[in-house]
Amino acid sequence: MEKQTIAVLGGTGPQGKGLAYRFAKHGHSVIIGSRDEARGAETVAEIQARLGSASEVTAAANSAAAEAADVVVIAVPYKGHAPLLTEIASVLRGKVVIDCVNPLAFDQKGPHSLDVEERSAAEECQRLVPEAQVTGAFHLVSAVNLWSEDEYLDHEDILVCGDDKDAKAVVAELAATVSGRLGVDVGPLRMARYIEPLTAMIISINKKYKVRAGITISGLENSPLLQQAVPAS
Repeated sequence: MEKQTIAVLGGTGPQGKGLAYRFAKHGHSVIIGSRDEARGAETVAEIQARLGSASEVTAAANSAAAEAADVVVIAVPYKGHAPLLTEIASVLRGKVVIDCVNPLAFDQKGPHSLDVEERSAAEECQRLVPEAQVTGAFHLVSAVNLWSEDEYLDHEDILVCGDDKDAKAVVAELAATVSGRLGVDVGPLRMARYIEPLTAMIISINKKYKVRAGITISGLENSPLLQQAVPAS
């Protein structure tokens, strides 16, 4: 796997921190992006306490982190999604962007998906940064599982969608740092319309059964197109 410099914007939150940890664990250079650089530094210290000070993890303001990276992960709460992308759109030109934002809300019945004008956060991202290579991935993975010390979360598949073939290939390889195998290409970016709302269902299942379940696509082991991948340590 080619080494990447990855900016995780929203890297101080549970999902962002967990993804940053997984990427750094497998040799990628990670920049924690945050509005609060002090919080970013705290997250760097947490990750290095687990991986060692030699791990390549640093912190920067969101715009600086994105500008320095090859791949940019958007892992902020949905209410901050459009404002952040509008602010940094110019530095995302030509970059692979992974949008893993889930437009969710909670009421007395539990989690539910929000109506989004572009039908999904990932498609909203592509509208706001039209010159970026936007993909959707990592929506359904538990933040607690990401931060766990399990070598791989091999009980679930990472679903990847996007309109750029090369960008999806990059993200599919990064997915192997989480699951131990390539991410599953589920089609064009519009598939995010169906992936993002699934998060509400996963949260409900986990609450009901007191587990941290994920999604596994059965039968892929029979596909001649799927190559198994284990990331370099």
